[in-house]
Amino acid sequence: MELGNPENSSTALMTDFLKKCGGYAVVDGGFATELERHGADLNDPLWSAKCLISSPHLVRRVHLDYLDAGADIILTASYQATIQGFVAKGFSEEEAESLLRRSVEIACEAREIYYDKSTTGSWDYNECGNISRRPVLVAASIGSYGAYLADGSEYSGKYGDAVSLETLKDFHRRRLRILLKSGADLIAFETIPNKLEAKAYAELLEEERINIPAWFSFNSKDGINVVSGDSILECASIADSCKQVVAVGINCTPPRFIHGLVLSIQKATSKPIVIYPNSGETYNAELKQWMKSSGVVDDDFVSYINKWREAGASLFGGCCRTTPNTIRAIGRVLTKNPQTSSGAKIEMQSRED
Repeated sequence: MELGNPENSSTALMTDFLKKCGGYAVVDGGFATELERHGADLNDPLWSAKCLISSPHLVRRVHLDYLDAGADIILTASYQATIQGFVAKGFSEEEAESLLRRSVEIACEAREIYYDKSTTGSWDYNECGNISRRPVLVAASIGSYGAYLADGSEYSGKYGDAVSLETLKDFHRRRLRILLKSGADLIAFETIPNKLEAKAYAELLEEERINIPAWFSFNSKDGINVVSGDSILECASIADSCKQVVAVGINCTPPRFIHGLVLSIQKATSKPIVIYPNSGETYNAELKQWMKSSGVVDDDFVSYINKWREAGASLFGGCCRTTPNTIRAIGRVLTKNPQTSSGAKIEMQSRED
């Protein structure tokens, strides 16, 4: 599906995709959790991006697991992949750029493998009764400056006075340029912790004349503001003002906060809202571990979906500690109560666990 036509408005681009998906789209889930389940050791500053070097086959496997679970959008393993991070591990800048491109290539390869092996149950019928492939988008993930620091500051947004708007733009610019030309369908700016970084992304999209769409997703720990304390309304307004942004939302945030945040975001934008919360557990930056005290199980996500949809969200997935089973659960709720439209998806067979 082509999302990069500059003649269409940004909202229309995502609206068309959502219509082809039946009104709502499913985003994939936690990546590191699944890589570890497949045997990867992610105790490294590069985190899941380490697997681009050591075990790209596992990256492909996780993408396929989420496609099989019903994801309409898969995010690349580039969240913590930066030129600066790879260089710090001893790679040349050319090798670092190649690894960034490879993150998108692997996701695209997984999509083609999925299409090749798809059965009738994975296809859609349009209003004329013709069969077509359900659309699957590859989103190139860009993590925050704090993700590169690997010190937990992506969960606080506290970068210090030395980090300015220009610092952030200079840090992200080259990676954005590379991912722009990598073959991704859109750019996903994820876990944005403060207003400053949102502004840096918006200015970069304008300055670099980015011709593919993007989404901005913020994180919150109180359901009112983003993690830095900046107003979610102000942050969403920055995203809304950027013509390249096709969706605005929340990720890596406890599910209990999502409903209120969706309502707040709606006050600042009419663009589609994307939400992919974490499991509800708490990340300990010192131990570099997720604490399991308050996590929700997959069935709990099912109980939230309709409430989030009624509040105005239209793209649903999971973040840290969620799994393909979570995505299956989300998909089942959405297909039980699909939006009525001429492009509505007809479910040919149930998706089994």
